[in-house]
This record gives sequence, C-alpha cells and structure tokens, in this order.
Amino acid sequence: MSLSLFEATLQNPQLARLQSLTRASSLYLALVRPLIPPALRAGTKAGPIAPLTTPAEAEPAEQTEWCLIAASNASASKLRQLLPTLLQHLQSAGHPVSRIRLTIEKAPPGRGGASS
Repeated sequence: MSLSLFEATLQNPQLARLQSLTRASSLYLALVRPLIPPALRAGTKAGPIAPLTTPAEAEPAEQTEWCLIAASNASASKLRQLLPTLLQHLQSAGHPVSRIRLTIEKAPPGRGGASS
C-alpha cells in the first residue's frame, strides 16, 4: 500500500507541524491582505512562523512571531508602517501572534546583482 504525500506527512510529527505552520502562515496573509494597499499585495508573501521563547513565569499559551516578506526595500518601508495594524487585526481574530517581522525577498542568483 502506498501513501500519499499528505498521509506520509501526517505520520511524521515534525512534517505535520511544518505543514500546520505553513497553513497558518498562509491564513495570516489571507487575513491581512485586505489591509495591504493593492499596489503592494502581489509582492507581499507569507513567511515562516516561529515560537517566541517566554520566561517560565509567563502563561503557557504559545506566542509566535510571523514573518512577512516584502518584494523590495520600498514596499518594506510602506509595510513597516502597517505592522501595528496588521498585528492588531490578527490578534483580534484570536491568533497567537505577538510580533510580525518584516524581511525583504532576496533576488535569485543572476538577477538584480552586478554582472561579472
């Protein structure tokens, strides 16, 4: 009997967790996309979700940092201004995001760099 990729992923706890985080990241982007200016939407991507380490005294609820990926420095600058609004929107929808980190997408090799 052969397993589908989905079934195999569910049988491996680490892969199942990774798949769950990927789905959550995509969901977060879908939730905040309407708040992002239309000109920036196509160049904005969902990035990884990472748990935040908390002190032992903190409550046990897992808090996370979500990464939002901008296509350029200019779009990152505009998105940076929206981060508090995006974070508040996710938190008001009940998602355990404590912080949004913004990164800039790196150009693939051979594009946008100096020629040799």
